[in-house]
Amino acid sequence: MKTRQFIKNEFSVTTWNELEPYFNDLLNRPIESKAELEQWLLDNSELSAVVSEDMAWRYIKMTCDTANETLRNRYNDFVENIDPNMAPLVNKLNEKLMQCAYNKDLDAALYGIYLRGIRKSIELFREENIPLNTALQQKEQQFGAISGAQSIDYNGETMTLQKAGLFLKNLDQSVRETVYRLMAARRAQDEDALNTLFSELIALRHQVAVNTGFKNYRDYKHEALGRFDYAVSDCLAFHESVKQYAVPLMREHDAARKKALGLEDYRPWDTSVDEEGKEPLKPFASANELIEKTITCFNSIDPYFGDCIKTMRDMGRLDLESRLGKAPGGYQYPLYETDVPFIFMNSVGLHRDLVTMVHEGGHAIHSFLYNHLPLVDFKSPPSEVAELASMSMELISMEHWEVFFDNPEDLKRAKCQQLEGVMDTLPWIAAIDKFQHWVYEHPDHTVEERYACWVAIMNDFGNSLVNFEGFEANLKRRWQIQLHLFEVPFYYIEYGFAQLGAIAMWRQYKQQPEQAIRNYKNALALGYTKSIPDIYTTAGIRFDFSPAYVKELMDFVKSEYQKIKNHNA
Repeated sequence: MKTRQFIKNEFSVTTWNELEPYFNDLLNRPIESKAELEQWLLDNSELSAVVSEDMAWRYIKMTCDTANETLRNRYNDFVENIDPNMAPLVNKLNEKLMQCAYNKDLDAALYGIYLRGIRKSIELFREENIPLNTALQQKEQQFGAISGAQSIDYNGETMTLQKAGLFLKNLDQSVRETVYRLMAARRAQDEDALNTLFSELIALRHQVAVNTGFKNYRDYKHEALGRFDYAVSDCLAFHESVKQYAVPLMREHDAARKKALGLEDYRPWDTSVDEEGKEPLKPFASANELIEKTITCFNSIDPYFGDCIKTMRDMGRLDLESRLGKAPGGYQYPLYETDVPFIFMNSVGLHRDLVTMVHEGGHAIHSFLYNHLPLVDFKSPPSEVAELASMSMELISMEHWEVFFDNPEDLKRAKCQQLEGVMDTLPWIAAIDKFQHWVYEHPDHTVEERYACWVAIMNDFGNSLVNFEGFEANLKRRWQIQLHLFEVPFYYIEYGFAQLGAIAMWRQYKQQPEQAIRNYKNALALGYTKSIPDIYTTAGIRFDFSPAYVKELMDFVKSEYQKIKNHNA
């Protein structure tokens, strides 16, 4: 942990009254030279690091134990009593920076992207949105609380839905169907609550957009996310490219699965079982084993990568196992003062948990690679870059999964499942993003209209082979499982762009492994000091989602999949 220069070492965020003087110091401090401006920026960044890390720990602890009222209250205290007071002063600090005559003397190559973002932040700031954003933060956490409380009773055990998902891979179809029905029934219990929550979030978000001068939240959020390097029209074009070149691959693979399983009636509980009638892959037995094997795997790629996970292990920055009361999903949370991030996930011993670990591990490595940069804002790359780090690691690490699978046949299955996941991922991403476009362009829609929209999108992007007869309600509310819709709206298409980049990164690694890793590290070390296209170029790939490029990359995935599938282990 770096020694503080501006904030007192003994200071911790407790009340706004104790925090406010640091903001006032920065607001009132005269800046008479470029050197004084650079010091002011460093002090401002240190304040941001201290505050953001405090907020991060409140969020982390709350999601690790959603039933703990004390932890929930600590998080809410920040949301209700600190963040709203901080927001207008942060805007005033931004205005002070942009009004300072010496900002023109800052190195444009280093500060240009940062200053561009500050200008956009000032442009979008509205005082009347502060209480709305507070309300949004409070409501957004309700999804985790609702989902974290979901469980079923099966075989005399109460288990999370994540753990119950293990049984959807059971070779006994009657077991799969029983568990699927239990999970569907449990989700149905929260259907109305999640619809109500989503409707309330849509209304609040729409008002934020209107207050800022936008006709809808989609257009506002595109600007607020700092999407300087592509337009809304590019997102719509991406949907069509995926529909044209990725959906057929997914459906082709699923037709082969159905045939291999010998099923006339392909039901929703049949989509996860091994098509060759083999037990689910179990790459590890415990969280500790997952950690140690990940370190070994990463060491095989680059010893620096393994050291990053070791550091996190030694500092207690990993909470990996699923348990009751824990929020769903997984994330890597950067901690800007200590510069060692935190990984949260819900592992139950499945192959997908290995994938989640190397994905979040890629995010963590990214955090380590950019932590030399002097300002917090330099360490806040856009999602299109952040997800490139993580999704590339999924595919690159696949070349070293022998540590998880000492049986060659299991290794082959694991690689096939990974590429099947790539084929499935792009259609789902496009579907979720297209759904959001419609939702926020039609903020006054009814729940039934929302369902109709989703079903229509699934007809274009979903798996048309699956028979949902009797489970139509489960299909129409399937979007409710997607955390991003509730907690981080419009943060999802980035996964699609990054998936394309990751495929290109993996292709490069297979051709020139040492050069590819150098490019990967150099690109991620830039943080957010360059544009997205420039960062991708540094990585040796293109920021491109044109139909031709999507086709080229999907053809490569299909070719590699067939090579693995046809290889005799």
